[in-house]
Amino acid sequence: MSRYLRNAYLEANIVSPKSTDDATHVAIATISMADAIVSWNFKHIVQLDKMKMYNQINLLNGYGILTIVSPREIINYE
Repeated sequence: MSRYLRNAYLEANIVSPKSTDDATHVAIATISMADAIVSWNFKHIVQLDKMKMYNQINLLNGYGILTIVSPREIINYE
């Protein structure tokens, strides 16, 4: 099932085929109903426009919204 969702991301041109691993990462997290993806990958994952596109595809395919953040957003320095 993750291959289907990954391929939907690729067909929507969220990332290029060179970034299939990144699309797979997002698909697996989505299907697994992960609370969030925490990533330093600002090129292919942690970008507002890409997050919106990933979630559009997720919703079209019957999945929920996936939260995608950088580590800076979850680290508590207190």
